[in-house]
Amino acid sequence: MMEVIALAAFAIALSAFVKGRNTAARLEFEIAALREALARVEAQRPVASPDVQTSEQGAAVEATEAATAVSMPAEAEPLSEIGKGDAIFGGAPPSQEAVEKASRGEPVAASVAAGVATGAVAQPQRESLESRLGARWAVWVGGIALALGGVFMVKYSIDAGLLSPAVRLSMAAVFGLVLIGVGEFVRRRATPLITDEFQNAMIPGILTAAGVMTLFGVCFAAHGVYDFIGPATAFGLLALISLATVGLSLLHGQALAGLGLLASLLTPALVSSESPSPWSLFSFLGIAWIATLVASRIRRWSVVPSMANIGLCLWALAYIASVRPVENLPVTLVMLLMVAGVCFVWPGPLAPVEPQPDVEAPAVDQPVPAVPSAWERVMVPPFAAISITAAIALLLTALALISPLASAGGYPVVEFCVLVAALAALGALRSYAVYPALLASVAAVAGLWSMMALSGVLTFIDPAIPGHIAVLAVPEKTAMLAGMGLSIAFLLLGTLAQSLHLRDHPPFAVIWAAIMAVVPAALTGMSFLTVGDLTSDLPHGLFSFVAGVVLLGLAEWLSRRDVEPEHIHRPQAFLLVGSLALFVIAVHALTEGVATTTLIAFLGASYVAATRLRSWPALPWMMVGSAIVVLARIAWEPTIVGAQNLSTTPVFNGLLAGYGIPAVLLALAAVELRNWPGLRVRNLLQALASLFLLLTVAILVRHAMNGGVLDSAVPTLGEQSIYTLVAIGGSCIMMTLDRKSPSPVFRYGSMAIGVLSMLSILGAHLLGLNPYFSGELLGSIPFFDLLLIGYLLPGLGYAGLSWYARGKRPVPYVTALAVTGAVLAFAWATLSVRRFWQGESIADWKGFLQGETYTYSVVWLLLGVLLLVAGSRFNAKSLRITSAVLVFVAVLKVFLIDMANLEGFLRALSFIGLGGVLIGIGLFYQKILSGKTASPVEPVVDIAAEPGQTG
Repeated sequence: MMEVIALAAFAIALSAFVKGRNTAARLEFEIAALREALARVEAQRPVASPDVQTSEQGAAVEATEAATAVSMPAEAEPLSEIGKGDAIFGGAPPSQEAVEKASRGEPVAASVAAGVATGAVAQPQRESLESRLGARWAVWVGGIALALGGVFMVKYSIDAGLLSPAVRLSMAAVFGLVLIGVGEFVRRRATPLITDEFQNAMIPGILTAAGVMTLFGVCFAAHGVYDFIGPATAFGLLALISLATVGLSLLHGQALAGLGLLASLLTPALVSSESPSPWSLFSFLGIAWIATLVASRIRRWSVVPSMANIGLCLWALAYIASVRPVENLPVTLVMLLMVAGVCFVWPGPLAPVEPQPDVEAPAVDQPVPAVPSAWERVMVPPFAAISITAAIALLLTALALISPLASAGGYPVVEFCVLVAALAALGALRSYAVYPALLASVAAVAGLWSMMALSGVLTFIDPAIPGHIAVLAVPEKTAMLAGMGLSIAFLLLGTLAQSLHLRDHPPFAVIWAAIMAVVPAALTGMSFLTVGDLTSDLPHGLFSFVAGVVLLGLAEWLSRRDVEPEHIHRPQAFLLVGSLALFVIAVHALTEGVATTTLIAFLGASYVAATRLRSWPALPWMMVGSAIVVLARIAWEPTIVGAQNLSTTPVFNGLLAGYGIPAVLLALAAVELRNWPGLRVRNLLQALASLFLLLTVAILVRHAMNGGVLDSAVPTLGEQSIYTLVAIGGSCIMMTLDRKSPSPVFRYGSMAIGVLSMLSILGAHLLGLNPYFSGELLGSIPFFDLLLIGYLLPGLGYAGLSWYARGKRPVPYVTALAVTGAVLAFAWATLSVRRFWQGESIADWKGFLQGETYTYSVVWLLLGVLLLVAGSRFNAKSLRITSAVLVFVAVLKVFLIDMANLEGFLRALSFIGLGGVLIGIGLFYQKILSGKTASPVEPVVDIAAEPGQTG
């Protein structure tokens, strides 16, 4: 049954070919008639003005070219056939004039020309189902049927025993050659019309593909089934067929090239050998790959070369995973061939990322075309699939070479470095190879990481870690040289990329500048951490210093280039960041302890000093980077020099230099850059300087208050009080600086410090560290005790700060400061009463005495009266309100607590005192209000209000 189907399919294909030949002849005649008609019209046209004549000639030429593009010269086609074709492809039916001319036997060139002109304007319509079934699917199914027909014919002859194996193979080979010949014959007679409409359903290509598959099957059967030919002959024949198929794809299209590529990739797997050679394998694969690439370059294909890259990578990975030992050189050479082919053959220099030309203004009723940005043109380059697949193939192969699969006999460090450098070179030479450049960076970092164990770092973190966990995969010197060699390669290639692409492709130059900043620093840092001496390492230190100087020189070279300044700033910034990172590595490698911390701060200050010579926008940001590194070191080791090496001498110890010098340098940098045009970096440096100054004072206080030891113990009330006083002073200093040099950092920083300190009052002074709850002893000397520094001094500080902030900060903030001062004064007075009655220990477990309870009422009332007087004296409404609240609390205490707990004379005295104070307050307010009624009204100014605001 299948044999009948195959023969029927062959007959259908043959009849289609004959019909196509007749159609081609008719179309040849029609094109000739069209050209003749156009020539007659041109000869009979009257002479017009030069402009009109030029326009008409152009229109005639366009019409001729459009007609020529429709088909090759052929005979005239009956109008009935033309109508059928238009109906199948969804076109418009012929006009009545064309029908009449065709019925009289006259040429229909004018009608065809009109149709061509109409088709040039009209939008292409959707292909009909009849067209798909008749013109596409029939061809595809027919080609498959032909291939299956050859296979089933051979199978039938084998089952029936009709022919010998040699005869069957010969007939199959002849059948395959006949199919290829018929395909070529049909191709030469086919019309461009069919070529344009059905590129993926071309009958010549399908016939050729069926013939190739047949020949491929014959060669495999001759070797693998019947053993007529040896491995070498079979391999040669299969290679010849696959390469010939790639060559024929230049005539029949990309699909046939894909078939030839597939045959090339399958050939080594189908031919077995007792002594396989990787050189023979990868030599053949390299030849097949380069043949595919050359064909793709001629026809400008992208799918087939991308598939070829993937296939070559799969073969390399399969070889590395299955063969022991692995010969690295043939794999390395075939990957280098891939990089060279992509760089110099296809896309090669033929697909640059050209600047987008100016787009003409569209018509009113047409949408404005989107113009891709420079970054879009770099990140989405033409023929991106070829370079991306090649980069991924080389990345996977390079990492596989240094994986445990291939490194049983030693890591191929040289081969790995050569592959990574080659991929980076591709990324530097071609502006469309942005992804190879990025993947080369990933390969360098990931590969060096895989070659190195974190022995030095692990031992430094925890000396108890067993030594077998941190065994280096390669010798220390080899790992160090590999990292330095790749760093040099990326520096050189990055310089080449800047030289080639900075002017025409600025985004590409920015990407390479980032690579130059990140990759050398990452490789050198990994090498130093894993195989270097963490206390003192001269090789890593000198190399890092020299590499940093090179990046600084490149930044200077960029500033001298004749390029727009906006194209230089970003690459220059990345180069400066890379130089700072390398200098930081050099400092860590050559110094230790407090010298490292201070030298990093001086590094940042040197970049700030350079602003006097160069106005590069990124220079001040290097000081910010240095400050971040110093903060990281402080977070890692707060003692700077190590807990065992820290002196117990207050103030004058390693903390003063480790914290104080960076703070001073940041303050000097902020002063130096006070007129710098970059507002963000100015504000950030001011914030960092303020933070470091407060941090310095706080750490010195902590050190002094804990006997020269820095630990995680909870601070005492005295220590916390010093922090609070420092915060009050810092907020006051920031307000002063804001008045002299207005800055949002000083403005909002002063308020942020004030708010945080007020929150610490609530959490620490009043609750967590309160001696009443903690039981901490106050000291033997009354008044000059813990309550003085813990409550009275901070309260006076907040009162003074609120007075100083009046008119300079928002009213709610100033009011909060004043209220906080009053609360601390209330707490000091209350706890002082308890000390008077209880002694040094005022813990809550002691209870309350009657005299103590009465004294609270007296002190609270007196404090309320004092606040009322102060509020009246300074016209501070907030103080008067606080006084009213305090008196109200005293009233509640007298009526709720004193009445229940006091007895006899103390109870009476408590109520008499309360009544006297309340009457006195009433008389005070009556006098004030009577005076206001009798005299002109004067505004009352709140201590918390801005100048001119009334209370």
